[in-house]
Amino acid sequence: MPDKKQRGGALPLYMQISELLSREIAAGIWPDGTRLPTEANLAAHLGVAVGTLRKSLADLEEKKLLERIQGSGTYVRKRAKSGSIYEFLHLELKSGAGLPTAQILSLDKCPCPDFLPPFGDGSSHHAWRVRRLRFLGKTPAALEEIWFDARHAQSLDIESMPEAMHLFYRQNLNFWIARVEDAVSVSPCPDFAPSDGPFTQGTPLGYVERVSWGNADTVEEFSRNWFDPSTVAYVARWA
Repeated sequence: MPDKKQRGGALPLYMQISELLSREIAAGIWPDGTRLPTEANLAAHLGVAVGTLRKSLADLEEKKLLERIQGSGTYVRKRAKSGSIYEFLHLELKSGAGLPTAQILSLDKCPCPDFLPPFGDGSSHHAWRVRRLRFLGKTPAALEEIWFDARHAQSLDIESMPEAMHLFYRQNLNFWIARVEDAVSVSPCPDFAPSDGPFTQGTPLGYVERVSWGNADTVEEFSRNWFDPSTVAYVARWA
């Protein structure tokens, strides 16, 4: 996991554990019907206090991913929509699940480039651009470029930007992402890749372009992800 001193706020620990378990369930590490280890054993495995784990399990039970049976244990339920903050993140480690985190590389307010779809009612001509290095667990997984309509915020600073963008939209910009459409292909590594990182400019990488619609059924976000297909896979599941 990247250093927590980097810019961008981390999720509370119980939510980090909830999201990690949610992604492990989605990846099939914990199949439907699996009984989880005891709270003491699972907390020790995850390196957290039992009280923190209980908050995480309660969150997953509320999202209907887990079911507690008195006298028997906690079981993975048949999955529906998880309600996870990272529900629309389709990049997964080939070696298993990892908690998504991100290091912000830059934050800029820019005139809308030609490749962006019209945001909202189409009247806005500026957008915020966030460039990040995304991790899954401790593994650098992707370079990410996110664009969203500047009408939602006249000013932002890099210190206030969180790791979980969709949670940021909900809590700070008063909209949420309701559906997405992805186009997957291959593209050269972009020129904003850090020189001391694992990605080399110009190297062919897996590539995902995403258009995201908000709760008002208008386009609110456009993103581009470049990922290393030797360690990361694009995965989409339907129940």
